[in-house]
Amino acid sequence: MATRTDNKTGDDLKAQRFQMLEDIAKELSGEVVFPTYFDAVLRLRKVLQDPNETIGSISSAVSLEPLISAKLLHLANSVAFNPQGNQVVDLKSAVSRLGLNAVRSAALSIVIGQLLRAKGMASFADLTHKLWEHSVHTAAAARVLAREHTRFNVDEAMLAGLIHDLGAFYMLYRATQYEELRERPDTVRYLIVQWHESIGISLLNALGLPEEIVNATEDHDRLRPAPEMLRTLSDVIYVANMMSGGHFERLMRDLGSTPDELDELSRRYGYLQPEIDTLYTEIKNSLS
Repeated sequence: MATRTDNKTGDDLKAQRFQMLEDIAKELSGEVVFPTYFDAVLRLRKVLQDPNETIGSISSAVSLEPLISAKLLHLANSVAFNPQGNQVVDLKSAVSRLGLNAVRSAALSIVIGQLLRAKGMASFADLTHKLWEHSVHTAAAARVLAREHTRFNVDEAMLAGLIHDLGAFYMLYRATQYEELRERPDTVRYLIVQWHESIGISLLNALGLPEEIVNATEDHDRLRPAPEMLRTLSDVIYVANMMSGGHFERLMRDLGSTPDELDELSRRYGYLQPEIDTLYTEIKNSLS
């Protein structure tokens, strides 16, 4: 028996797509609405961005979010951040060891993980799983690339890598609110491929992420010649993204052929892949 959504015509479905994009545009021009647990990061945002805040006051703010506190302690004691094996048992020491950008990364990654469990997200389970793994892998790659090839803050690079596709997660969450789109994950894929970058930039600005991090995520999925040197944070995120399953159309459409630009990236930076994969596994296990 045909369902009500099966009877939707092409014009009706097109109207639903445009409605979602219009609603997103309206929301991004005002107050961004995420599930309630995303509020945890929004509450922490001002504290984490205030240069006058002390480690103690930041730790106190983080301690109000038990899930984030527990994950931060776990991450601070992981091999990635504690190669000497000196365990910390208090949140202040954990925040001090991780640094603010790593705390931002961890808080956002925890909330993204919770976002994937939001009502209705089961319709996009395969897509969200791929996106999540890709984001964590890009974060690991950005950290390693920044350390080996630049003088950039490695935690800032990791944060930029983690949130470079936040626009796609946001679009998925918004798509759950439209019955016709929940029934058609392929049309949501199409919308994300076309719009996730521009929506992501607007979203990151609306959430108050630092300008240099927002700018680093721009055009990360647009293929271009492999940079000979990583001169900017944008270069780092581009290479990290491509080494971690990008570009986005390949990730979403499971394209088989490998563009020449990706082959060149692999020749230049592929020697770092084992270290990137190890760090990816470590971060993923610490935050899962």
